[in-house]
Amino acid sequence: MKPLKLLALFIIPMGLIIAAVPQNKTKPYKLSADQLLGEANTRTQYIAPETVADMIVKKDPSFRLIDVRSQDDFEKFSLPGAINIPVSDLLSDKYSDILNQDVKMNIFYSNGTITANEAWMVTRQLGYKNNFVLEGGLNYWFDAILNPQKPASTSPDEEFAKYDFRLSAGKALGGGMTVQITQSQSSESAKPALQAAPKKKKASGGC
Repeated sequence: MKPLKLLALFIIPMGLIIAAVPQNKTKPYKLSADQLLGEANTRTQYIAPETVADMIVKKDPSFRLIDVRSQDDFEKFSLPGAINIPVSDLLSDKYSDILNQDVKMNIFYSNGTITANEAWMVTRQLGYKNNFVLEGGLNYWFDAILNPQKPASTSPDEEFAKYDFRLSAGKALGGGMTVQITQSQSSESAKPALQAAPKKKKASGGC
């Protein structure tokens, strides 16, 4: 693929994310758009689903999952131990102590990665550093962790090792449930259809 096409594939989605960032009238942003794009280009904000699954299974106290979807979507399904901070509420003072701290690694997630990246961009512009994004979002989580596909017999050993880990982690996290994603993994409008009992109350804690 030509360099210009590669650049366009990166800049256009990032521009859409920046345009979607909630308007900030009360807190000064500390990073310019150029600085933010420079950081985003490194992709260091992403945490692999395997890493997150391992931390959940081990009950690692050093991280916190933050679901940035709507409350309705959060109550239908969320990752174990996650708390809900809709992206539209990120600038609320009541969440400042959660988002601006150096004790826990915050990991934002949404259906895909667009909304979670929006949350990451808002917090980075505010100068907060300890926030990250679940790579692929819930759409990829369902495929990679809860319903992993066995590699082809000709695949390298590393792929079988990754599959074995995903299978083990998925079983520990309720894998095997039927998941239907009707849109692409990058879509933020995909709504997971799960054969699982809905939550009766909002989650109120972290991992």
